[in-house]
Amino acid sequence: MPYRYFHVIMISTRENKDIIILLVDDDAEILDFMGFTLGGEGFQILKAGSGKIALTIAKEYKPHLIILDIMLPDFDGIEACNQLRQIPETQNSLILFLTARGEDYSQIAGFEAGADDYVKKPINPKVLISRIHALLRRFRSITELSGKIRTREFVVDLDRYIVVKNGKEITFTYKEFELMQLLVSHPNIVFTRADILSRVWRDTRVEGDRTINVHIHRIRKKTGTDWIKTIKNVGYKYEGE
Repeated sequence: MPYRYFHVIMISTRENKDIIILLVDDDAEILDFMGFTLGGEGFQILKAGSGKIALTIAKEYKPHLIILDIMLPDFDGIEACNQLRQIPETQNSLILFLTARGEDYSQIAGFEAGADDYVKKPINPKVLISRIHALLRRFRSITELSGKIRTREFVVDLDRYIVVKNGKEITFTYKEFELMQLLVSHPNIVFTRADILSRVWRDTRVEGDRTINVHIHRIRKKTGTDWIKTIKNVGYKYEGE
């Protein structure tokens, strides 16, 4: 029987104690393994055995991070991610994919659906924890910022993690927002791909060129402008005033 949910509140003084993580996988052993591993880090843990159940739980508990298997019994993780990005309660949740596939297309499809990172199965506990802490460090660094960055086209709201264009709010994933914030904060400065991976993805290991390309494409599509310029064979810049 698939999990509906399992809520663990760890009594801990560590900063992780206020972070809610939703684990989504149809394999009960993997759920138990991840729950034990991350519960030991002090996180609050929720579990779901299907995409449909995950959506119900996510609406109710508003998790900070969702760890989502690509292969689910009702609909796949890509579709689950797409739906989670349409729900107001989880538009800004971090999403990390679990995948047994090594093909580039599954990773790219995950990023295009709005995922922030991925981890391959079989799961290495140290790698999983490292990826989670890297994502949360970036999340916490953004939440410590305040104020707005104003450009000729946009207002980048650092308090609400949104971009406003012509009075309309545009919602980004955390990685998209971090990348946009990096470029807009330094107009006319060229960031190499290595710079972007270092500053936005930190110590995570991703397929650099394809990952950055996908995120730039998504930002351009959402904003409807070409203010991010590609510097061939080098990187990207925001063409400021």
